[in-house]
Amino acid sequence: MHVELDLDGAVVLVTGGVRGVGLGITRAFLSAGAVVVTCARRPAEVEGASFLPCDVRDADQVSGLVAAVVAEHGRLDVVVNNAGGAPFALADKASPRFHSKIVELNLLAPLLVSQAANAVMQEQGSGTIVNVSSVSGRRPSPGTAAYGAAKAGLDSLTSSLAVEWAPKVRVNALAVGMVRTEQSHLHYGSEAGIEAVARTVPLGRLASPDEVGACAVFLASPLASYVSGATLVVHGGGEAPAFLTAADEGTS
Repeated sequence: MHVELDLDGAVVLVTGGVRGVGLGITRAFLSAGAVVVTCARRPAEVEGASFLPCDVRDADQVSGLVAAVVAEHGRLDVVVNNAGGAPFALADKASPRFHSKIVELNLLAPLLVSQAANAVMQEQGSGTIVNVSSVSGRRPSPGTAAYGAAKAGLDSLTSSLAVEWAPKVRVNALAVGMVRTEQSHLHYGSEAGIEAVARTVPLGRLASPDEVGACAVFLASPLASYVSGATLVVHGGGEAPAFLTAADEGTS
């Protein structure tokens, strides 16, 4: 059996695909030969990709987005639910509205987009959905508690949709760790802070957006044709257990 990462001509929608991790995902699909449509709330240009404005939290806008992609290209082969994120806010200080908005963006919006995409994919007979999750859904997430909870929910949603929508549609996720983007300083501070954080990763560095993109392309490609309901962890080996560091300090 011949398998490859070539997605020549495949129509791909990447939500939030205009900056940061999303831009890396967009570039990876373009490199694989796909026709890529990006969306975000504010207009942005990505060379080689087309853009449609959309607030993915709004069901009517999402329906219009998917309809516009199909009207232009005749089909929809891949959706990457990348739009998401959260600012730092301690759980006891953040308002109920803040928590609601975080869950809406990181869990309910991917569900809305996936529902609209699945309707098209079921009709055309095939398709694949990749949800961009986070290691925050698999470990404590102090300062972004609602975000971590939403990403844990996204992992669960991924496995459930994979069962409901099989065999025509595959649904998978990426649990992404720390990625170096143009906004890294907002999370980790100065360049020295970023480098210090990178040293906590077994591979000794943060991921690049393009590396996350390559993993998304893999899950959408024929190489992953028997992979569905899975969450691929992309975190450079994770984090060394804190007790090991404490033990080393205690014995030095």
